[in-house]
Amino acid sequence: MKIKASNVAGMFYPAEKEELISMIADFASRKEKTSPYFSRLIIVPHAGLVYSGALAAQGYKYFGKNIKNIFIFAPSHYCRLYGCVVPDYDAFETPLGNIKVNKQMVSSTGFEVNNNAFEKEHSIEIQLPLIQYFCRRDKICAEKSEICAEEEPQVQIIPVLYGCTDYNVISDTIAKFYDNPENAFVISTDLSHFYPERECSRIDNYTAQMIETNNIANFDAEQACGAVGVCGAVSFAAGKHYSLIRAGLTNSAKMTGDTSRVVGYGAWYLYEGSKNEFVKEYFSDFVIDVCKKSILSGFQVGDLTPSEYDCVFEEAGASFVTLEINGNLRGCIGSIVAHRALIDDIISNAHAAAFRDPRFNPLTREEFERVQISVSLLSQPEKMLFESEEALLSQMIPYEDGIIIRDGNYQAVYLPVVWEQLPDKQNFLNSLKQKAGLPPDYFSEDFQAFRFRALSIKQ
Repeated sequence: MKIKASNVAGMFYPAEKEELISMIADFASRKEKTSPYFSRLIIVPHAGLVYSGALAAQGYKYFGKNIKNIFIFAPSHYCRLYGCVVPDYDAFETPLGNIKVNKQMVSSTGFEVNNNAFEKEHSIEIQLPLIQYFCRRDKICAEKSEICAEEEPQVQIIPVLYGCTDYNVISDTIAKFYDNPENAFVISTDLSHFYPERECSRIDNYTAQMIETNNIANFDAEQACGAVGVCGAVSFAAGKHYSLIRAGLTNSAKMTGDTSRVVGYGAWYLYEGSKNEFVKEYFSDFVIDVCKKSILSGFQVGDLTPSEYDCVFEEAGASFVTLEINGNLRGCIGSIVAHRALIDDIISNAHAAAFRDPRFNPLTREEFERVQISVSLLSQPEKMLFESEEALLSQMIPYEDGIIIRDGNYQAVYLPVVWEQLPDKQNFLNSLKQKAGLPPDYFSEDFQAFRFRALSIKQ
């Protein structure tokens, strides 16, 4: 049996089994998942566990429980590669025991075999103890610092190292094997390297936004050492209309205190739907509660910002908050384009809808007891291409499209819910023009329109 010996135990993670289990168990206990969702693709860091292990653990918590095979896509740091390579080892060694390689699936990738590339590499090995801890059907007994059942985990790995290659190779490989629910995927990467902390945070937040919006058109290799793997995962998600949801974002300065040369770390998990669908499915009650607390803070009652919330609310998001009393509009304020954290957007818009909508007097405390709150979560606007008003009307989808129009300084927006009052396309557009301050029959070469979708969360 050909076993790849550990080469970073004692450096990137503890060499003693008991100490290693205790460390990972501590990471696992620090923060609970806030949704019951399980995923089969995660992006996690590969620095030493003392630096990024706690964040990586948050990513691994989202792995499903019926996984049998885990592909690990990682960049080669020590061997210059063109394309992707795999090993012909039977297993990889860690202090927690050997973890088997699924050699049949390794062969089916079609990648070249190159054991030499794996000899010194840490970006694969650092993931293995985490896989052994989190991806067992039998449990590791943290209180006893031992593995309770059989000595080898029931999952097998398919390790893949890459160098200079097209990220579509990664996305195509994920797509090839994703339909089997027993297969899962780890994208091993750190983010920006060796910038001052403020610059590191700026770059990493920009990178996070690209990942979370499935927009990698301008992704630069300097943004992440595993840029190819990250882009491959994002490309796969975009092709399926899936989303990568944030599990956390941090950097080495949080552990070392050294802010001069900082390495960034991020973790994400794949959700089979849009981010807004995820928020609605798992956090509808939370969203309404945040709106209530924001409004109450305007009466100087209670706290404005919740002390704890899921990392998805740290992602940029656009929302509209609508207030009604007995079915009549009492305030509506929102953001057309995501420009701040979703939690901040909801808080600000709820407060503004209650107290700063110019069409209404500020909400009173007596009215608050009767108000009905709804929150619309907006998708990213998509520019519509047309040369005439008739062409624009033909593209509009009643009850589904929210529409933004713009011409110079004139702009207005209608949420999809407005179709309930204005079901005719022409009437809808004419009314929207009037809202913008334009005549109903107005049209020009500079007239622009954008469509978006909105998911509604109601009290």
